Amino acid sequence: MEKDQHKVSADNIIKVRDDREPIVFRLTSDKKKFSLEAGRCLTWCSEGVFEKGDLRARVEPWLTSLFQSEHLSLLIGSGLTTAIQYAACEKTNNCMNEETEFTVFSDEIKGAANQSAEAAGRGASNIEDQIRVANELIKGLNIMKGDNEGVIPAKKIETLSSDLEHVIETFANNILAIERDIFSAKKGKGDAAFSKLVLFLMSFASRVGTRDRLNIFTTNYDRLIEAGADIAGLRLIDRFVGAMFPIFRSSRLDIDMHYNPPGIRGEPRYLEGVARFTKLHGSLDWLNIEGHIRRIGLPFGAQGTVPFLQNAGLDEHYTSMMIYPNAAKDRETAEYPYVELFRDFAAALCRPNSTIVTYGYSFGDDHINRVIQDMLTIPSTHLVIIAYDDATGRIMDKYRTWGRESQISLIIGKDIANIDDLVDYYLPKPAIDRVSMRMADILRRRINRPFDKEQGGGEFE
Repeated sequence: MEKDQHKVSADNIIKVRDDREPIVFRLTSDKKKFSLEAGRCLTWCSEGVFEKGDLRARVEPWLTSLFQSEHLSLLIGSGLTTAIQYAACEKTNNCMNEETEFTVFSDEIKGAANQSAEAAGRGASNIEDQIRVANELIKGLNIMKGDNEGVIPAKKIETLSSDLEHVIETFANNILAIERDIFSAKKGKGDAAFSKLVLFLMSFASRVGTRDRLNIFTTNYDRLIEAGADIAGLRLIDRFVGAMFPIFRSSRLDIDMHYNPPGIRGEPRYLEGVARFTKLHGSLDWLNIEGHIRRIGLPFGAQGTVPFLQNAGLDEHYTSMMIYPNAAKDRETAEYPYVELFRDFAAALCRPNSTIVTYGYSFGDDHINRVIQDMLTIPSTHLVIIAYDDATGRIMDKYRTWGRESQISLIIGKDIANIDDLVDYYLPKPAIDRVSMRMADILRRRINRPFDKEQGGGEFE
């Protein structure tokens, strides 16, 4: 097992353009070049050794063309937060493997959480699994206690509810600690980390106004993407309406942002630098208040949540936080607002000429994987998987079992999918680069039609 894990961390995998199968390679001992796995030979790499520039020549144009698909979506997992946190303070902690503190039914909760995680192919359970199981257990115990008062004492249910409240509080504060690490990093490192985040986001969001808006989806509870968008000047459109105390609306229309060009009347044009934004699993600053989902003004990296919960009139009720494993207590709220969010996800992906790029997502959520798999049944769709590693093996397992290899591109490995190399070498230029397109067109015409002095520069015709 240790040998296999080492292999996963050492090898890089790529499959783009006309590659018929994934190409495995690793960094050479001098850390300057890449070498193919033994016995492998490629037309673009006859000697089995190549440099970053060679790889860029294959990857960057391919991604640039895919990013200009009619419909483009970006699915971000915890890997982005981990990458930015490490760039800012050279340490990482995603809070998912924290030990929970249930004083009653502890073994039952952990056992059920482990079964759930194994069924999803994720191995050991994490704190999300345990919160979800504890929440379901409380519902079940409340149903049973009327007929089994002696078997299930009400005090045990109260203790379990109190434990769950404490676990969610700890989970929320740990997420805030990650935000605080990034925000309070040393000035040079912190600024550089946010700069990488901005370049990453704008590589996807730099779409001309005639294209459909970029759809950004994330499974993260933190507000890193929102912070990066603020710095980049990227306007995010979500389902929340309002300024002081925004409320989640199911009746969202196709709201967009337009502007009127000077001197032109009645012909509004799409504003550039706009993206649609959906947090599939909820957010740290979403609260269930009297049946409505509202977003509170919780600062990025705040010291704690208590004052902000009190201002919302909740008196420290952490179970009102809308994070996915903490679906609230009745069926209606358990489905809302997540049913609306996943409807947006499916509608954005499952249509012709659609491309989705995943970054830092380990394919551990079946409800998300199912939508992506359905999308791939449409022949004109494409999936691009960018990941720092595949330690669990889930990515390659999905690649093989879904049977849509020609519609899937892979960029996996710490030497190519780290945030530095991605923004410096492989992702498209984070701007609407009309100048480069015009230059390429001029060069193409010059190659096909030699310059004729007597005709006076016919290559511009």
